[in-house]
Amino acid sequence: MNAMNFTEPEERAALRAAVAELGKKYGHEYYSKQARAGLKTEELWAEAGRLGYLGVNLPEEYGGGGAGIADLAAVLEELAAAGCPLLLMVVSPAICGTVISRFGTDEQKKRWLPGIADGSRRMVFAITEPDAGSNSHKITTTAKRDGGDWVLSGRKVYISGVDEADAVLVVGRTEDSKTGKLKPALFIVPTDAPGFEYKQIDMDIVSPEKQFGLFLDDVHLPADALVGEEDAAIAQLFAGLNPERIMGASFSLGIARYALGKAVAYANERKVWGAPIGTHQGLAHPLAEIKIELELAKLMTQKAASLYDSGDDFGAGESANMAKYAAAEVAIRAVDQAVQTHGGNGLASEYGLGTLVAAVRLGRIAPVSREMVLNFVGQHSLGLPRSY
Repeated sequence: MNAMNFTEPEERAALRAAVAELGKKYGHEYYSKQARAGLKTEELWAEAGRLGYLGVNLPEEYGGGGAGIADLAAVLEELAAAGCPLLLMVVSPAICGTVISRFGTDEQKKRWLPGIADGSRRMVFAITEPDAGSNSHKITTTAKRDGGDWVLSGRKVYISGVDEADAVLVVGRTEDSKTGKLKPALFIVPTDAPGFEYKQIDMDIVSPEKQFGLFLDDVHLPADALVGEEDAAIAQLFAGLNPERIMGASFSLGIARYALGKAVAYANERKVWGAPIGTHQGLAHPLAEIKIELELAKLMTQKAASLYDSGDDFGAGESANMAKYAAAEVAIRAVDQAVQTHGGNGLASEYGLGTLVAAVRLGRIAPVSREMVLNFVGQHSLGLPRSY
């Protein structure tokens, strides 16, 4: 973004317009129909990949667009605003693609990035465990040396899209030979590896992307499954978590835009007592408030992306957390008010809002909970004592 006039570059504006057209081609009716039938959004994903939208943030030499996370976030926001929020964009090109492009070996980059960029391969991300949710220091998934190779064991939970993925980027821990303490490390685990199993978790959210529990029972991995340096995994991990928060914010922003657009259109069309219901301040004012909150959240998301793309990881961390928080809150308000504006129609399948009620609630929980964002801001932004 231009710091003086707050307008995006012409290239990104053109990208937004092109992606919005693609989103309209499919729309929420397609997305919802696929989800309700237990199907994936393969056609949309494949076309987005073919057009270069899924890999805009990845290096050109590996088939990407050579741009930044700000551009990938714009792609996700526009698709979500068209009613097609692609959750796997958050994990495959944003987290996994970023980590591999920044820290992977040349061989890892050649093997994975071109497919991630064009959508023909997908990699998902596994950090959460049954007994280690927000507290990643309690992760127990452990990798032990086996000669020059690795043996990985542990469990993960609430991992998105494993059934669609070629591999999982697993956050595990290795033993420090000097101290004996466990330290984090990142491993690429193929989903067809012996000892790797996954089971779907039944959810009440209507979404094409499913959630899974993972079971890693002495999964043997080659030496080159380790991503980056064994002693620098914390930096590598956070290189992926900032894009995750930025993309999570964009996911929420797009849904908020979709819901607000539906509400405004209905408020202009629906007439009661001889006038459009949008005439009444009881409906007009809440929608106006949502518009204001939406624009504020969008600005913070763009700031976070700009800081990240400029190399300011810490500054991006603060802004990305704030953006994710603000976008999740406005998405919840937007969907709730859109349903209220529609009255009973708001929960009718025809109007495409009811399934979003649970979906937007996820933004307060993942990829980091609302409470942990507030902890971060209290401690790091305000200088308050650590509370956890």
